[in-house]
Amino acid sequence: GGSDQWGNIVNGVELTRRVDSAQVFGLTAPLITTASGAKMGKTADGAIWLNADRVTPYDYWQFWRNTADADVGRFLRLFTDLTLEETKRLEALQDAEINDAKKILATEATAMCHGRTAAEEAANTSAETFEKGQSAGGLPTVTIAESDLEQGISANNILNFAGLASSNSEARRHIRGGGARLNDEKIIDENFVVTLANTNADGVIKLSLGKKRHVLVRVG
Repeated sequence: GGSDQWGNIVNGVELTRRVDSAQVFGLTAPLITTASGAKMGKTADGAIWLNADRVTPYDYWQFWRNTADADVGRFLRLFTDLTLEETKRLEALQDAEINDAKKILATEATAMCHGRTAAEEAANTSAETFEKGQSAGGLPTVTIAESDLEQGISANNILNFAGLASSNSEARRHIRGGGARLNDEKIIDENFVVTLANTNADGVIKLSLGKKRHVLVRVG
């Protein structure tokens, strides 16, 4: 287990000795931390999951894309199969070019977990969303009933529905703070009503929170 589990491991060794009269051994590994010293683990804030039902391949890709500059080289060694020569080349990149190394880290780590196809789709979705300004089809998607949009749904309700906020009050705070957007336009009124008129030709609404969180709301 992780080095922070040493006490539990020692207790397990002792319990085995008393109950089964057997000798067992405990093995610990150093915790993986970021350059800031923060722990990477299931109990850490913003923890990542390997299961696609918990974290989509796109969000998994984004997690690695957002790696701090100081962690890129070490994470390339730990979480990809790239050669050491290629890793050294990538970690030597400076300024804006380090973003290319982060994209490679994200794609390689995602390919290892979810497969090469899912990794490349996530990379393409990110490029279309952030670099080309398009509403990429690979973004997380939720479906809303046409009748709900015919009646109209408030901006804070639809942000909550899409999973970009955990409650209507949180959604309102995001709107007041200027962080919520609908079809790439800032939502300035928390009482704004979203209707079918806000869908594109494919019956889709793009919701965004900040620069990195996006969800497509599809009429079903």
